[in-house]
Amino acid sequence: MRTINDALRHLRSVFLEMPGLRLTPEQVRRLCGIEWTMCKTALVALVDENFLRVTADGHYVRSTDGAVGFMS
Repeated sequence: MRTINDALRHLRSVFLEMPGLRLTPEQVRRLCGIEWTMCKTALVALVDENFLRVTADGHYVRSTDGAVGFMS
């Protein structure tokens, strides 16, 4: 990935193509082939736009997967 926008596009497409996907930050970093700062920035951006959410055990999942509306 060359830019944060490349990483965001890639992650959106991966999570859309694989419903129920659960990834740790390290798995996201390896999947995208990016360094930690860009990985954290991308994950924060996707959570902020409510595309992803973080589970209690630290995995990132699509916000629309599972029980939407029951998040605290």
